[in-house]
Amino acid sequence: MAQKSTIYKVELSVSDMDRHYYETHKLTVAKHPSETDERLMVRLVAFALNADERLELTKGLSTDDEPDIWQKSLSDELELWVALGLPSEKIIRQSCGKADEVIIYSYGGKASEIWWDKIKNNTARFGNLQVVNLSETDTSALEQLASRTMKLQVNIQDGEVMVSANDNIVYLTPVKWKNADH
Repeated sequence: MAQKSTIYKVELSVSDMDRHYYETHKLTVAKHPSETDERLMVRLVAFALNADERLELTKGLSTDDEPDIWQKSLSDELELWVALGLPSEKIIRQSCGKADEVIIYSYGGKASEIWWDKIKNNTARFGNLQVVNLSETDTSALEQLASRTMKLQVNIQDGEVMVSANDNIVYLTPVKWKNADH
């Protein structure tokens, strides 16, 4: 019998001083049976970094042709495609063709560095692609904040991210490995 997703209730308060975005999002997040707490938390941070009233969490791991997060225009065009982890070059190419902007949040320490070294030259042609890496130290600390019911406060300023839950605070320093050309 297949395992079912675990449901997480998240109140995500975003204060993004870089983009002047201040909003609270009430999210119901389905955590796939194969998804780790670390990946779940990276997904929530990626949501916060791109927060918008039209931003949505997708089916994620259970669907191959969807990103983890997307934003569609009012006329249903894909404006933003957010993927997590270490997608293949084929998936990167396809997603860059489908969306106006693609952001990959890689994580996993040495594995992400090896992945990036292998594909970075072939991604230069994608002007709508941005690649951001989160260090293994940062994501391991973030993983400790995971619980079935969360109230997360995410503050973003000068590219630095502070995530707090209850009395715990985690500081993240996302590193841009590739900027979009536009």
